[in-house]
Amino acid sequence: MKTYLKTTWHHVRRSPYQALAAIMIMVVTFLAVSVFTILILGSSKVITYFESKPQVTAFFKDEAKQEDIDALEKQLQSSGQVASVKFVSKQEALQIYKEQNKSDPLLLDLVTADVLPASLEISTVQIGDLTNVSSELKKDPNVQEVVFQQDVVATLTKWTNAIRYIGLTLIIVLSLVSILIMTTIVGIKISQKKEEIEVMQLLGATKWYISWPFVFEGIFYGLIGAFAAWLVSSTALFFSTPYLEIFLHGIPVLPIPWYFYVGLLGGEFALAILLGVLSSMLAVSRYIK
Repeated sequence: MKTYLKTTWHHVRRSPYQALAAIMIMVVTFLAVSVFTILILGSSKVITYFESKPQVTAFFKDEAKQEDIDALEKQLQSSGQVASVKFVSKQEALQIYKEQNKSDPLLLDLVTADVLPASLEISTVQIGDLTNVSSELKKDPNVQEVVFQQDVVATLTKWTNAIRYIGLTLIIVLSLVSILIMTTIVGIKISQKKEEIEVMQLLGATKWYISWPFVFEGIFYGLIGAFAAWLVSSTALFFSTPYLEIFLHGIPVLPIPWYFYVGLLGGEFALAILLGVLSSMLAVSRYIK
């Protein structure tokens, strides 16, 4: 093993520009992996956040009686489509309004509890149940208005799926390009050592003995490129976290836990080894007979 690694390092030092080209294509590939993985994680957390919030809000008329509201609440809970129901009285609505507008005293003076309607805040078991629950609420004579955020969640889901498909396609394309470039670079190095390889074969060296340094070389390029891409993306995310938290307005996406970074690095290392071995084996099978 030590001999293979020493020979691999000798190959890298003898052709630094080819090594740099191989590492750079790996960096680009794994930057795409890092960026799209982070985007998919973030968008999934945003969807989960909105799904956990009250998705349907039914505002009642002023003349609605409490017993009628309680009956509607029990009806919703027994439907099997509702995950949770919360009643918000006029006084509670006023407190929420005051909290939201505490920086504007003029707005606080203009609004009283009598102006604000009581409401039910409802979360459904599945996003697909929003339409049915909303339709049932609109039929109730005590309900004045129904508001639900199906469009928000549906739009976020579409964007997440689009990011996933685009990211997967780009990663596959870049991986194929990486394999082709790495195969070419390793193949050139094998060609440059053609006479040396022929001598080793005459002395009885096996194909694997000759091939292992080139395989380790491909793995080396992959690991260095993956680590560099992970370091760049993680550092950029770390320093941009305060600005992203302001942009997200309290949505609990950041900070990303440390074990995500460790898992991302481990996954990228595994993919780097796979790409390095595959490209090197393709070059070896082509140029070493």
